[in-house]
Amino acid sequence: MYVPRIVPLAAVVLLGFTLWGCSRSPSFVASHEPWRAQEERACLVSGHVREQPWLRGRTALGGPTGACGAKQPFDMSAAADGRVALRPAAVLRCNMIPSVERWIRNFVLPEAQRHYRMPVVELKVAASYSCRPRNGQWGAKLSEHGHANALDVSGFVLADGRTVTVKQGWHGDGRDRSFLRAVHAGACREFTTILGPAADAFHRDHFHFDLARHGRSGREVVCR
Repeated sequence: MYVPRIVPLAAVVLLGFTLWGCSRSPSFVASHEPWRAQEERACLVSGHVREQPWLRGRTALGGPTGACGAKQPFDMSAAADGRVALRPAAVLRCNMIPSVERWIRNFVLPEAQRHYRMPVVELKVAASYSCRPRNGQWGAKLSEHGHANALDVSGFVLADGRTVTVKQGWHGDGRDRSFLRAVHAGACREFTTILGPAADAFHRDHFHFDLARHGRSGREVVCR
């Protein structure tokens, strides 16, 4: 059950929702943003994202309010031709898939080889799709997670079984610190929002990546 509160503001309609499920969930504010559907549609039509054994399309996502979801989301259980697992599988919209792929191929794998002389074989996924406000805070704007437009990564599993976590490694030994900062910096070239332990307390134990629009042009990058 939900109770909508609609407040007109110029040409933009802001929707305030109180969500209810098995337990009470935080309310959020969501704007009508046509660019989201346009970008997703263009991505789907382009054919750049195709189903693979580790990339499967699923039914459209919806939230209890209708503000959340994606037209044609994917379950992404691996990247780099299946060599790097995502556990649990990430639920992402079309636009996020190429960015995640490039980040893993161009930064995560090379940096792991440079720092540890072995590849990363798994990413620990802390969150992907979730119909909730930013940082779970009451009354905040709807998170990019609510649009399947965000990925949180909490750790990297190396080929020898060792896990480098953001929580321990960011302030850990020199090699872990260097690796995590390198893959964080690389993400700033693939996503528009990149948040880690240096951003705030909410991200002390994971990296957050999304493709939100920032600034008047929509192309500004927030990298913290």
